[in-house]
Amino acid sequence: MTQPKIGFIGLGLMGSAMVECLQKNGFDVTVIVNRSRKSVEEALARGAKEAKTSAELASASDIVMFCMDTSASVESRVYGDDGVLAGIKPGAVVIDFGTSLPGSTKRIGADMAEKGATYLDAPLGRTPSHAKEGKLNIMCSGDEAAYQKVKPVLDVLGENVFHLGPLGTGHTIKLINNFFAMTTACAMSEAFAMADSAGVPREKLYQVMSAGPLHSGMMDFIKSYATDRKIDLAFSMANAKKDVGYYRAMADELGAKSRMSSAAADTLGEAVDEGWGERMVPEMVDFLASSLSRK
Repeated sequence: MTQPKIGFIGLGLMGSAMVECLQKNGFDVTVIVNRSRKSVEEALARGAKEAKTSAELASASDIVMFCMDTSASVESRVYGDDGVLAGIKPGAVVIDFGTSLPGSTKRIGADMAEKGATYLDAPLGRTPSHAKEGKLNIMCSGDEAAYQKVKPVLDVLGENVFHLGPLGTGHTIKLINNFFAMTTACAMSEAFAMADSAGVPREKLYQVMSAGPLHSGMMDFIKSYATDRKIDLAFSMANAKKDVGYYRAMADELGAKSRMSSAAADTLGEAVDEGWGERMVPEMVDFLASSLSRK
C-alpha cells in the first residue's frame, strides 16, 4: 500500500503525537473531534481534513486508526448509523492502538469482516514523545496479509513492530504486561511506604533491593519519584485501574482465576475512590505512605 489515506480517531496525548508523526511523513490524514478540539485544530493547521462523522471518516480512508481509552469508547465509534462500520470500504484496514478487551476486539473484527474490512489490534508501548519521533513499540495481531499491507505505515510510527498472532493476541499480551507492571508498581510503592513506617531511608532500601534480581525498570520509575520527586512514568492511576480491571475481566472470560491481580486492583481502586485518579502511578508512594500512617 503506497501512501494510503488515513482516518484517525482519538487525538489525546498519544493519538495527537501519532497524527503529527504521520503528517510529518507525508500522509493524508482525516481526523474527527472525540474529546479535544485543540488537538484537532493543531492537526488541521498541519493540513489534515476533518470529518463530521465516523462513517464519513471511514469512507474517506484506506486505514482507520483508533487511539482511545476504553473498549466502550471504541465500540461507540464503530457501531451506529454514523459509525465506522457504516462507512468502511471493502479492503480497508482498521487498527485499534488502545488497550481494549480482547473479547470486544474479536467481536468487532468479525463485524468488520462481514463488510469486507480487516480489524487489527496493535496496542502501544512507550510515550507520546516517542510517538512524535516514530519510536513506539507496536504489538500488532490479526490477519497476516493485512498486517503486511499496513506494516510500512506501522514502521513510520514504531521503532519495534511485532506481529504476535491471531486477532486479540496484542490486547491479551498488553493486558498481561500492564497487570504485571501495575502490580510491581504498587508493590514497590508499598515497600517505600513501609520503609517510612519503619524509619528506614528510602534510598537505603533501594540500594539493597536494586543490587539483586529484583531490579527492574518499573522499580526505577517508582524510585525516581520516591527519592527525587521525578515522574518518569506518565500513566494515571485511573488508567492503571482500568487496565488491571480489563485484565481481570479477560481472566473471567477465559474461565481463569487471577489471584495476583486482586491486590493491585483493590489498591488502585482505593486510590481512585479517594480522588487520586488523575495522579500518576509513581505517586502511589504518597498515597500508600499516607494510608499506612492512617491505619
